[in-house]
Amino acid sequence: MKEIGKVVESTNSIIKINLNDVNSFEENKESIKIGKYLCVQEGNLNYILVTILNIKTIKNQEDIDYQIDTQPIGTYSIDGENIDFKQGSVNIPSPTEPVFLADKEIIDKIFSKSDFCSYFMGKLSNNKSVNYYVNGNSFFSKHIGVVGSTGSGKSCAVAKMIQEVVGINNGNNLNKENQKNSHVIIFDIHSEYKSAFDLNVDEKFTINNLDVEKMCIPYWLMNSEELEALFIESNEMNSHNQISQFKRAVILSKERHNPGMKITYDMPVYFDIKEVYNFIYNLNSEVISKIDGEYGKPKKKDGTLVSDITEYLNDTYDFVASSTASATKASNGPFNGEFERFLTRIETKLGDTRLDFIIRPKKENGEAYKTDDFSEILKQFIGYINKSNITIIDLSGIPFEVLSITVSLVSRLIFDFAFHYSKNKHKMGESNDIPFMIVCEEAHNYIPKSGGAEYNASRKSIERIAKEGRKYGLSLMVVSQRPSEVSETIFSQCNNFVVLRLTNFNDQNCVKRLLPDNNSSLVDGLPTLSAGEALIVGDAVTIPAIIKLDLPNPRPKSDSVEFYSEWNKEWVDVELSDTINRWRNNN
Repeated sequence: MKEIGKVVESTNSIIKINLNDVNSFEENKESIKIGKYLCVQEGNLNYILVTILNIKTIKNQEDIDYQIDTQPIGTYSIDGENIDFKQGSVNIPSPTEPVFLADKEIIDKIFSKSDFCSYFMGKLSNNKSVNYYVNGNSFFSKHIGVVGSTGSGKSCAVAKMIQEVVGINNGNNLNKENQKNSHVIIFDIHSEYKSAFDLNVDEKFTINNLDVEKMCIPYWLMNSEELEALFIESNEMNSHNQISQFKRAVILSKERHNPGMKITYDMPVYFDIKEVYNFIYNLNSEVISKIDGEYGKPKKKDGTLVSDITEYLNDTYDFVASSTASATKASNGPFNGEFERFLTRIETKLGDTRLDFIIRPKKENGEAYKTDDFSEILKQFIGYINKSNITIIDLSGIPFEVLSITVSLVSRLIFDFAFHYSKNKHKMGESNDIPFMIVCEEAHNYIPKSGGAEYNASRKSIERIAKEGRKYGLSLMVVSQRPSEVSETIFSQCNNFVVLRLTNFNDQNCVKRLLPDNNSSLVDGLPTLSAGEALIVGDAVTIPAIIKLDLPNPRPKSDSVEFYSEWNKEWVDVELSDTINRWRNNN
């Protein structure tokens, strides 16, 4: 190695180096640049690998001295042809310790593919001849944060990482003769990822693309929080009564349709939402007889008495008028007139055709999904209907008011499946052999750091996965252009980060707080990254580094419209009817 200078000052995070002379800089300009690596000797065969943070000149009486600020990354030792590198804490080098250029051979060996690091990410930005590998197990089994401003290349980065892991290379399916066991679920809020995995039919690669037309997530699969978010307005004064009677009706309907089961409010078994509506309607109209022999029983307009509350599930009834006359004495029930707005809200939801995939999902034979169909519903989300490595949940056509509920329900179903599957495996002394990764694209739209009750369901489900999912073979890839607006609970659980260009100061500070070890200084260069360049840092990497990611092939439909080019073309006549028809169908 070529000596170029000496250590003049050391702290835990910064090592200052003075170059030997002007020629040491002039002759090695290509190797002495910000982001490049140097080696500080510490003993005969031990070295500290440092990365260059800053270069400056210091004038003296006779000449100009060059001083370099570096950050220690790790230590390595040389034993013959073997190099043993360890990331993290290093011994602080003493002043006067010699400093060397990092030979290409050294860098190649540190970054080379190995049993530990075998998943290809890209090439070093400051040395395009060096491939950059990470530990695939640590990378995918621990949650991943992918952040970057608009136009930085997030969608392409995500698509390329997933293509690499499922075996897609330049439009070819490398595993078409022997399908692998990868399972990736993508929440696609802009409908852009289907094109990245849509290969020629000869490649035998199947994607499971679920849009609002294909998706079936029956309301009866929802838990209490999701049901109440859909049908109950939490800020109304009588919301506690709405919740208690809604819960009562749901349980009664579940017991009716699932005899012999021990029913709970949250159990994912069939119930009839129309029966629940009938029950609430009758409570809202109920009149109680005060006549001797009938005292305390609801009385219908036809003179019959309601002896069993489950009758309220059957139909809506008219009741006798309240009266103080002794012969017809009757008074309003405890909830009479209290649920007018509640009933209107339920009617609105039941009549909204945009919610057919929730309220009225049908099987191919036209029948409604019931309890016995649960496994078929679950298969669509985990790729087992058409044996798909990739399942895309297309959220672009989902009405905003049920976006959070949709994300919550799907992610919770996958978590619950992973949990119970893992528990069954553990009983047999085995581990989960079908791990899943959920990709939360544009995560700030449905798992924000702050927001109203409309985000509670999705935030709670994804946060649960962030905190507990890894134990049961379920990991997250959280993708956002505004990391400062995403739930801190979720990002704090990420062990690996792919950080593309970030120009917003708040987002830069957010990422700086999240980065492990002493890598926060690397954030200073994020605004200057080019599209497709990313800082990779975390448990899975040998050395945090800025790399150039390869473009995916095929690519997601995430390119921006080229305004200036389009504006300079001839005037385009537009037929509005197709757009309006689609608009109406989606609404």
